[in-house]
Amino acid sequence: MNNIFSYDNGFFRVVNKIVDGFWASILWFVFSLPVVTAGASATAFYYTVHKSLRGNRGYIWRSFWGSFRSNFKQVTKIWLILLVVFAFLFADYRIMFALLKQGSRLGMLYYVFFILMLFWAVWSVYIFAYSARFENGLKNTIKNAGIIALLNLPWSVVVLVLLLAGMLLIYLSPITVTFVPTVVMCLYDMFLEKIFRKYMSEEDLKKEEELDWGNHI
Repeated sequence: MNNIFSYDNGFFRVVNKIVDGFWASILWFVFSLPVVTAGASATAFYYTVHKSLRGNRGYIWRSFWGSFRSNFKQVTKIWLILLVVFAFLFADYRIMFALLKQGSRLGMLYYVFFILMLFWAVWSVYIFAYSARFENGLKNTIKNAGIIALLNLPWSVVVLVLLLAGMLLIYLSPITVTFVPTVVMCLYDMFLEKIFRKYMSEEDLKKEEELDWGNHI
């Protein structure tokens, strides 16, 4: 009888994971509300899903807050750069769309800027996941994340599809913001980790096995 109500019971472990998943989504949403903190929030979200939710190491809040705090300065700078880039892309997109409606051949660039905005979204996901996993400086983080995204285009398409699907679900049913982000982030973690490992040195891979990489926070 005692085993039924034990926290080691499979049922309670599943329930605990579900609750942690809701909690992680809520933390991401709340910390993203100021907009300027959205980059650090996304980075902390990936870190928390990888370490605590899927890796069973540490508590959700402690992992999230530790990553948010330690990555805030650099990731926020990157996020502001990304916002400026998006602003230019979106402005050009609107201008080209207007020209396209007027019949101008130059308006065909509308499709180019549309694709660039989609890549911007994918690049952002890679940047935040990369920032959660590696300490590599602002320039190298932006560059390496972009290169990895381009070298793994099939998976980058999956990243985009999952992102758009998640956004659509939340738009259609706002209450799903309490769990859909965690589901999407768990899926990201499953294949992005395999991608990252391809570019890690043997020494780094060995350290991955010997050390709990999340203990630096």
